[in-house]
Amino acid sequence: DRYWELLWVAQQWHLLKLLKWSSFQDNKNCTKKGDLVIFCMACPQPGINIGPTANLDDSWKYSRTVVMDGNFKVEHMHERRPDNQVWLMDGHGFMVANPPYQAYLKATPHIMEKSPCNNHKVHQAGASHGKLNSMGVGATACAQHGCFYPHSIVDFQKGERQLNMDYSLTHALSYNMTGINHVLCFYDINCTYMKNLQRHVNSSDLLHLPPSMRIMAGISMWHVHGHKQECYTQYLLLFIKGSGWVDGEIIETLWSTLNIISASTHGMTTPHCQELLDFQMNDSNFMKMIQMADSLLRKLKTAWVSVVLACDAFERFNKAITPDQQRNWGRQEEAALLRCVHDPLVMDVFEIQLRKAPTVHAVELQLLEKLPQQGVHHEAMSFWITCGLAIEQAEIILNIYRKDSGLNPSKLKRLTIACCAEKLLAEQSRFIVDGRIYLQMDNEFEWSNESDGRTDPMVGQDTLDDEDILSNDGYSNSSMVEVFSRASCNDLTSSCVPLPSKFGSAYCKANKFHHLVEMELELRMGQANDALHGLHLALADKAVIFRGVVRPAMNYSMRTQAWQMIHSIDTSIKQCAAIYRQCWLAMIALGASSDILDCYQELQKSHLSTSVAAFTQGTHDHHGSQLPWFWTIDIPKDTDSKIWLSEFYHIHWLCTKVAKDCWEEENELVTSEFQWVMNFFQYRAKRWNEIYMANKSAGNHGATCYAARQQAMYDRLTEQAQLIWQEMNPDDIACHHGT
Repeated sequence: DRYWELLWVAQQWHLLKLLKWSSFQDNKNCTKKGDLVIFCMACPQPGINIGPTANLDDSWKYSRTVVMDGNFKVEHMHERRPDNQVWLMDGHGFMVANPPYQAYLKATPHIMEKSPCNNHKVHQAGASHGKLNSMGVGATACAQHGCFYPHSIVDFQKGERQLNMDYSLTHALSYNMTGINHVLCFYDINCTYMKNLQRHVNSSDLLHLPPSMRIMAGISMWHVHGHKQECYTQYLLLFIKGSGWVDGEIIETLWSTLNIISASTHGMTTPHCQELLDFQMNDSNFMKMIQMADSLLRKLKTAWVSVVLACDAFERFNKAITPDQQRNWGRQEEAALLRCVHDPLVMDVFEIQLRKAPTVHAVELQLLEKLPQQGVHHEAMSFWITCGLAIEQAEIILNIYRKDSGLNPSKLKRLTIACCAEKLLAEQSRFIVDGRIYLQMDNEFEWSNESDGRTDPMVGQDTLDDEDILSNDGYSNSSMVEVFSRASCNDLTSSCVPLPSKFGSAYCKANKFHHLVEMELELRMGQANDALHGLHLALADKAVIFRGVVRPAMNYSMRTQAWQMIHSIDTSIKQCAAIYRQCWLAMIALGASSDILDCYQELQKSHLSTSVAAFTQGTHDHHGSQLPWFWTIDIPKDTDSKIWLSEFYHIHWLCTKVAKDCWEEENELVTSEFQWVMNFFQYRAKRWNEIYMANKSAGNHGATCYAARQQAMYDRLTEQAQLIWQEMNPDDIACHHGT
């Protein structure tokens, strides 16, 4: 068994190959971190592919574009004999040097900070596994071309923590960056990560970033949709000046090849594992190098075609607006792009400014803020009415559940109904006791529909069948009637909550508690907003499930599961519709103004129908249909319709201009990258020529022959890139239109 000896030989062979490719005769001459591996030849590197005297701050082209990510497939087990470790090229490849990294981990505390973006979290942050020495690796790569950064790959001990990625990023931004002060950094959680980066760097003696360096944060195209809505405009790549047309997901394609070799590194020693990963990543960068000219050619062709299309689209749109709008919107865009480095919130100018209708909790908070000067009594009234609305809403939900259970429900359902009814009865009793105080009733007063001739406007309606409420086809001009029947006050689930709306506006004003009418009216509007928002979500979900689940169902089991999902959504629709109906009738009883009733209209049963065609792009059977009124509840009613339409034109103009600018940047950037690639090949050929001459003078025939072969390789790569460039005619864009 000579397996261990084979591993030792393989470890030495990797070192010898990298030394030879890097023109070092031994590793004693390697003084710089990452000297043994290749970096991206298309990224700007002062003194290598761009002149050291170039004014790098004047052009956005001289920006480094990096992308960060973690890979949890590259696991490494604990070693049984850690004393037998032999490091041959620690820190001279892509993996960071081990002793400084371990010292940094010991000196840096990890603080778990709550993310303000709850829709996306770091994978396994803070997790640990006793059997693993490393749970994965974190990497920084070139976002435009997918080349790993030398001396920037770190391993994870307890998941993907910020302290690991801080070490990776700071070392990546110190590699051949002399004079480059502008960086575009893409990371899946940049909305959280960048807020803490500078503070972590300032508090650590082992991390360093130049004070003049400006880092623009972005989130990759695919991951940004998993974040909050605000993250889209604040961190989307298309809204970043100088990014070109990049998706920020190229690092995901690098893991597939690395994962193949990582399966054999689980049980290796730590030095051998890291050096094997160095060798594999160097091979990945080398393959990028020999295919770079062809890759840039494809990108340039795409850019030429897309620039024409984007410019045409923008010009057509630009002609449709006034010169004043062009100037004002252009100034807004320039100001946002200028300040977004320090304040991402300014990018909200690219988002439609919707004024969300307030929820019942928001209305309650507003009432509490208005009432402190009126004493605790008024604050308690607001809380009392809110409790009444909650009890009434719970009654509606329980009534619907009881009706859906059928005439002969199971024992479990009967027990559930009885428990809920008992709980509601207790809450109603407490509410009525408090109501006697706020409504100034004596103890002998018993509320009923016939008291003093008052009538409850919510009585006298017939119960609407479920089939009518949830009709998916067919329309009717008749109004939707009340969703549940109101029973007597002796029924545990009947609506006998003595709110001001039960007595009517006239009675309340006559008995001098009109302030309660105003409170309930505002809270009813918030409750109606909540119900309509629930209808938005439920109806949209139902249409999507009909199209994506019900229709494609191929067998009985799939159809059964699909219709169970539909029935569950139908229940939500019934509940939201019933709650809104109750709110609408209460608003009428409270004497709501015509402006309020114009906003909160009667809910028709046709409004609850689901049209799959409206969610299908390209269909022709809904071109004349209109959305029901409640889909526009968030649009400000005090805004002129022309001004509101102008807001949509404003956002569309900005997005169209951003797309045009991105493709123009991509065209200019790829053109420059072609020249930088040829400069890199010429630089490497010149360097190997110097090595050739030095070894020839020393009489070292083997090294002389190898240097000549390496020089010839880079000369051929230069000729290939020049030939590709000469065959292309950047000025003749029309011939590529439609390519």
